[in-house]
Amino acid sequence: MSISSPAALGLYIHWPYCARICPYCDFNVYKARGADSAPLVEALLADMARWREVTGPRALTSVHFGGGTPSLMEARDIARVLETAETLWGLEPDAELGLEANPAERARLADIVSAGINRLSVGVQSLDDAALARLGRDHDARAGLDALEIARSLVARVSADLIYARHGQSLKDWEGELAAVLALGVDHLSAYQLTIEDGTAFARQVKRGTLVPPPEELAADMFELTQGLTGAAGLEAYEISNHARGDAHRSRHNRLYWTGGDWIGIGPGAHGRIASHAAGGRIAHAAPLRPADYIAASGQPLCGLERLSALEEAQERVLMGLRIIDGLDRTRLRSLTGHDIDANAAQALHDDGLIAMDAARVRLAQQGRLYADRIATMLAPDG
Repeated sequence: MSISSPAALGLYIHWPYCARICPYCDFNVYKARGADSAPLVEALLADMARWREVTGPRALTSVHFGGGTPSLMEARDIARVLETAETLWGLEPDAELGLEANPAERARLADIVSAGINRLSVGVQSLDDAALARLGRDHDARAGLDALEIARSLVARVSADLIYARHGQSLKDWEGELAAVLALGVDHLSAYQLTIEDGTAFARQVKRGTLVPPPEELAADMFELTQGLTGAAGLEAYEISNHARGDAHRSRHNRLYWTGGDWIGIGPGAHGRIASHAAGGRIAHAAPLRPADYIAASGQPLCGLERLSALEEAQERVLMGLRIIDGLDRTRLRSLTGHDIDANAAQALHDDGLIAMDAARVRLAQQGRLYADRIATMLAPDG
């Protein structure tokens, strides 16, 4: 199969290893146990070469290392991946080369930047040491703030990542943590409400009654507080959980997800989406989950490819497109899938002041942002 498209193309690299598994995490991650990472790196490079045969010559607009904990990768391996990406596809002159990093010493972060990374997302998560311990983090609040300032001294584009609506957290607690990070003058903030995912250690604690999530009303108050404080600090809420100081600091790679763009996913369990004129639609890809299986498949033809139906594509586009401040382009949705949002649900939501819409676009109103996923489910076509 070959795909020809003029659209922007991103590359996501999933590094599945972590020093320890956080109790809230339901990603495809594995505890690093000192195993040789070289076979996985070679598999990543081989996977990239196979994907180049599929996509043809399309320059990459972004490369993003996620996980897991990609800051555990050796800097030389990060450099090899980026060099291979440039050789195979080429990089746009202003390509975003991002990596999710746990708080680390200056030398470690400097090596990562020297490898070619130009955007760092620093997992500060909390400024409460007891909360960090409960979240399974290996750093304290001081180390998180230090790493954030070090990252900002090394590279122009830095995001601070925080988690709120935690067990025992008050509105005042969250206000203090958020204000302390904003006082540093950060240009991008990702503030994620803690969700209890099935199969995680936190889900088991909730079942036992040893962890009690905050009531919905308190979580909503925390969300509203976040919008107020970030806005006052000059960071626009350009997506439900993401705030940036102007367009230059928005995540370009994540925009591919939110707008239904094209990206390749490599690494164990990575997902991708590619528009294919030859296949007459959108191709979904999922790599083998286990690192051993992914490595074993690296010398074989690509597997895990599936053509999404027009309805499946439309449902995905509604779910993701509503998250951004620009809203969902209904004209493009109809053109690409033949589907539109559910008209009856849209009218009811509009009458309730939860969305704004016209024939060309639908956006979440401020109050609607509290219920983004629920609204998206209501608006998504069902046949």
